[in-house]
Amino acid sequence: MFHRFAIAAVILVIGTILALVFWRAPDYRPSHSPATAQEQVWRLRFGHNMPADSAMHEAALLYAKTVAEKSGGRIQIEVFPNQQLGDDHKMTEMARRGMLDIVLIPTAKMSVALPSMQYVDLPFYFPAREDTYEMLDGEPGQMLLDELKQIDLVGVTFWENGFKHFTANTPLLRPEDFRGKKFRIMKSRLIQSQFETLGATTLPIDFHATRQALADGIVNAQENPLIAIRSMGIDEVQKHLTLSSHAYMGYVFCISAKTYKSLPQKFQKLLYETARDLTPYEREQTHKREASLLQQMQEKGLNVHTLSDEERITLQKAVEPIIPPFEEVIGSHILSKTEELLHTKYGPSPESGEQIVIGLNTDLSMATKIGGLAIKRGAMLAIEEINARGGVLGKPLVLIAKDNRGIAGKGSDNVKTLAARKDVIAILGGVQSGIETGSIQEARRAAVPYLIPWATAAELTDPSPAPNVVFRISANDRDAVAFMGEYLLRRYRSPAVLYENSVWGRGALARMEEISSERGRVLADAVVFNIAQQDFKNEIERLKRSRADSLLLIANSTEAIGILNTLDRQDVRLPIVSHWGITNNRFFEEAFGALKRTDLRFLQTFSFQAPRSEKSALLAHRYLKRYDLPSPEAIQAPVGVAQAYDLVHLLVLAIKKAGSTDREAVRRALEKLPPYEGAVRRYAPAFTPKRHDALMEEDYHLARFRADGTIVPARP
Repeated sequence: MFHRFAIAAVILVIGTILALVFWRAPDYRPSHSPATAQEQVWRLRFGHNMPADSAMHEAALLYAKTVAEKSGGRIQIEVFPNQQLGDDHKMTEMARRGMLDIVLIPTAKMSVALPSMQYVDLPFYFPAREDTYEMLDGEPGQMLLDELKQIDLVGVTFWENGFKHFTANTPLLRPEDFRGKKFRIMKSRLIQSQFETLGATTLPIDFHATRQALADGIVNAQENPLIAIRSMGIDEVQKHLTLSSHAYMGYVFCISAKTYKSLPQKFQKLLYETARDLTPYEREQTHKREASLLQQMQEKGLNVHTLSDEERITLQKAVEPIIPPFEEVIGSHILSKTEELLHTKYGPSPESGEQIVIGLNTDLSMATKIGGLAIKRGAMLAIEEINARGGVLGKPLVLIAKDNRGIAGKGSDNVKTLAARKDVIAILGGVQSGIETGSIQEARRAAVPYLIPWATAAELTDPSPAPNVVFRISANDRDAVAFMGEYLLRRYRSPAVLYENSVWGRGALARMEEISSERGRVLADAVVFNIAQQDFKNEIERLKRSRADSLLLIANSTEAIGILNTLDRQDVRLPIVSHWGITNNRFFEEAFGALKRTDLRFLQTFSFQAPRSEKSALLAHRYLKRYDLPSPEAIQAPVGVAQAYDLVHLLVLAIKKAGSTDREAVRRALEKLPPYEGAVRRYAPAFTPKRHDALMEEDYHLARFRADGTIVPARP
């Protein structure tokens, strides 16, 4: 018996050894050489939608060749043109999953997954071809590329298929020429808005089906670069070409994040830098081919028209209204940086004295970006009104907005940069009190008026050191926390405080403890959390042990989402009164389930649902028209809009009163303004030498979220 088992065991061992010897691993990429790790070879696939005879494919082949040479043959790239691996949407998804290594996708198509890529589709937005390249190769372009991380792609650079032009069976030179036309478009809400604003109708049709759709009369006009028009034979079924260069057919060069992370760092760098190095070459080859293609099309009888400067400006003004509604979609930080760079290039110099600049220093891209955008929009609406009436002292007002990204050091640097400009008369601040503290120190050093339309920490408007350069239309936490605390103390016996570990949060706690003590009450507990904290189990467990019957919440939206959802999961049903920091970002959407089961009210100083004056109703009307919204309920962060709007108008009153753009003269004039009827309230006056806060406790109210997310006043 023992011998039979021994023999069987030996046979099993021999079989296992033979299986290991002859077994071959599946052919996964990157492929592994049977020799050593040093000889490992990666075989990558590269897909795009352009024909094999295009400049883009030529550049892609050169890219593959260059990478192979510089890697010593260890990276082999096979290029698949003309949608051989699937359409653009399929290739994007394949790259996101690591099934395709490198892709070139039209920015308009990429905007389905990442809406900010509609940036280069903005019509007549860039003054010249070179400006488009400067933006894409500079800071705005890098912001766009960085956002590809959200969808598991590594953004590298922007290649192109040229600038877009119009074709139709009649010339398209003026806005009226577009009326009644049926335009083939790519699937893009921005492009659809562009043509519908000009009076045309639109129909999304795949690029490869465009020629037939034009021939069959399904549509009778379209936009595309010259290379696409010729390669698809569109010029054979259309009679007129208008050289408009109104938008850019950019292609974003991406590497799958999964592929990228699997490579050694030196090969990551090689793939990245080679694509960027070849970008000028790809663009140059595209541009060269355009000249010969245009000649070919003219020789075949295509009528070619070039927009005059006057025609271009007229069309630009006609479509300009579609840009502001897309600022939130594309990213206010991206458009603000572009506006700043273009204004620096084409606008008057700061020393010329031809303009008056208001700076804006706020978060436009991170946790409080909704509040930052609200401030920018309120300021812009005021500036547009003022400029329509001739500006100030015969000069136009200009806003230069800088994104502080929710970083205190960046905020201080922004103030330094803005204050160094001789034409900056004042700076508007942002949302977060902690960031404003450092920014105000820089404003004091530069003696530039600093206007606060949101941040609420009481110490921000402290009069010392003199002279006080800070003026605020917003809540002051000394009064705001008293207002919220009084509400809780009248209704509940044992409120607790859950607060952010910052100057804002600590100041709010101190004030709540003060008013509780004045009434002979003791808080159930005071629980602190950190900025960017994600796990709140311990804090909520502590609240449960405190036996609190209500909660004062001092939090911004990112942390408040986690807090509300944790309370809900642990079945803690406390009535909550919150500061207005929760109204930033996506609090309502991310905490929607918890909100249905939570009695939540929060601080506000203004509501478009309960306008206090004719001016606030007019502001709502102009906002809806400018940003293409259906009703006042759709206006996000209304306090930021209205308070920034009023601050700009009060600043202009001060400039007129001073009769000068001298900063100190304007600062003094702000302390001695006449009564003014604003959107938020009637200021009589807004500020005095001893009081730089324009709002009082009577201006505060509590609000709530309606079922659709609209902010509405809560019942008393």
